[in-house]
Amino acid sequence: MAAKRSGALKKRSPRPAQEPRNEPPLSLERIVAAAVYLLDAEGVAGLTMRRLADRLGAGTMSLYWHVDNKGDVLDLALDAVLEYPGPPQPVVPGDWRAEVVHLLEHWRAGMLRHPWSASLLPGRALGPNILNRLELLGGILSRAGVADAELNAAIWSLWNHVMGATVTRASFDFSEDDRAAAQQRLARLGERYPTIERSRLLLDDDWDGTFRKGLDLLLDGLATRR
Repeated sequence: MAAKRSGALKKRSPRPAQEPRNEPPLSLERIVAAAVYLLDAEGVAGLTMRRLADRLGAGTMSLYWHVDNKGDVLDLALDAVLEYPGPPQPVVPGDWRAEVVHLLEHWRAGMLRHPWSASLLPGRALGPNILNRLELLGGILSRAGVADAELNAAIWSLWNHVMGATVTRASFDFSEDDRAAAQQRLARLGERYPTIERSRLLLDDDWDGTFRKGLDLLLDGLATRR
């Protein structure tokens, strides 16, 4: 995952392009907003340059005055939905755990609003917004006393927690009846799977609570190593 952009919306040299009279002038900002809309509605497979142009009321070739290709659009759309506005006022300055929790909960919530982003992030270029998140996270941990020798492991462990929790939540879409039936099958196989049958794992749908508890376990571990 190579970092390659210097701005959330990369500025390009202006080129003359004739726009439809009934539409606002085509811009990189409009292209990114339309791409996010299509990705939310139809997923990555549903985003094509032709559909994007139709959404904007523009000709397909006119998009290429602003972006290089579909991959360029995906990079920009992904980075746009990962922007972080910063912690709210109630977060106590110097409370490193509260800062980390807000940063990561906001990150997860944003990806759940745009489920395609979780599948794209591992394979796309890291844009300025996600790099900003990583820099903020690293700075918080460093100021909290995490040693430089352990900083990368701490950052990637927290990254993995966010990504794993997001992908699982977005893809684990079983109904209550499905989960109840699966739990009943586990009950009949209790001798083989005694622990997860006893904990009723497959009936646990407290996704937000599980994410926060798992995060607390990770932060507890980091706190002992400061």
